[in-house]
Amino acid sequence: MFPVEQIRADFPILQRQVNGKSLVYFDNAATSQTPQIVIDAIVDYYSNYNANIHRGVHALSQEATDKYEQARITLQKHFNARHAYEMIFTSGTTHSINMVASGFSELLNEGDEIIVSALEHHSNIVPWQMLAERTGAKLKVIPMNQEGALIMDVYDELLSKKTKLVFCNHISNALGTINPIEEIIEKAHKVGAAVLVDGAQSVPHMSVDFQALDVDFYVASAHKVCGPTGMGFLYGKQEWLEKLPPYQGGGEMIETVTFEKTTYAGLPHKFEAGTPNICGGIAFGIAIDYVNSIGLDKIAAYEQELLDYGTEKLQEIEGLRIYGTAHKTSVISFNVEGIHPYDIGSILDKLGVAVRTGHHCAQPIMDFYQIPGTIRASFAFYNTKEEIDVFIEGLKKAIMMLS
Repeated sequence: MFPVEQIRADFPILQRQVNGKSLVYFDNAATSQTPQIVIDAIVDYYSNYNANIHRGVHALSQEATDKYEQARITLQKHFNARHAYEMIFTSGTTHSINMVASGFSELLNEGDEIIVSALEHHSNIVPWQMLAERTGAKLKVIPMNQEGALIMDVYDELLSKKTKLVFCNHISNALGTINPIEEIIEKAHKVGAAVLVDGAQSVPHMSVDFQALDVDFYVASAHKVCGPTGMGFLYGKQEWLEKLPPYQGGGEMIETVTFEKTTYAGLPHKFEAGTPNICGGIAFGIAIDYVNSIGLDKIAAYEQELLDYGTEKLQEIEGLRIYGTAHKTSVISFNVEGIHPYDIGSILDKLGVAVRTGHHCAQPIMDFYQIPGTIRASFAFYNTKEEIDVFIEGLKKAIMMLS
């Protein structure tokens, strides 16, 4: 039996009310909630050893440095990176993607090709469009089908010796589709292309092994997996990180500086200019430890129960269509015929139920289905079937009011 009530007690925000109703939080794909142990780690840093890292000989600096670098090792072990210095701390997934896109500006030539999937978040589309404009490279798209899955036969046709970089999310934030990234990586490598995987939606729901995947770059955000906002990572194979130029110049990322010439520090500091989000990095490590204390396999199995239950209940509602029916994680994106998603989301909010409405920063997906947006309910391991029942009753009430 999954100990969901025990787990819920770890999250203070789940005890609050919204509009006089007990909070039902189904916007986990946007950001997860934060357990007390992570909150305590942030408070502890600012209360007891707030200091800059890597630069001081005094006790507070040494303590902060040790805890920050231990968090890097925690992430390395969790994701099975070969080296801790392949884990670059960033402000989040978007920052990480832009670092790679910026670096490839010096590695691509006119006529080179880069491939993106049709299921991407805007943060894994726009930086590559900008890269193509800067370099003259051509951007190609792996199309999707009505089930919300990528059409892999077309991917095979898009790949060629001109392909230099492929980027794809592990899981679609808008539909929940789990993409076949093992196949995507293997086929890209056969033509000599590197692969970047956006793991923002996968790291909260499944175990990810960088070496087993043989992925070149992998990026994610702490706030999707019980950690703080403003913190994430870029994983890169050592050989790729050494090829890429620094993203920013400043303190920490240098070896020596003179007015004639600057030499850069080794990994990971080459990509970590300036004072980082120190407590964010430490708290990220604590969040990973917390999730591992529950077990990602157990989390995945329980979330599948929630997905199956929620899907079954929603399918009973007349005029409701679910978008994305391929193999997926605990996200249900849907509309009700004749009713704008925003209107339903607003009424659900009055009933204490938090869902996301809109295009979910994935407008090409909405354009494919020829809709303005969807209602998205995304479940986490601290949600319950009873909360789904509250959501369903609220949805029925909203439909009745708006019909």
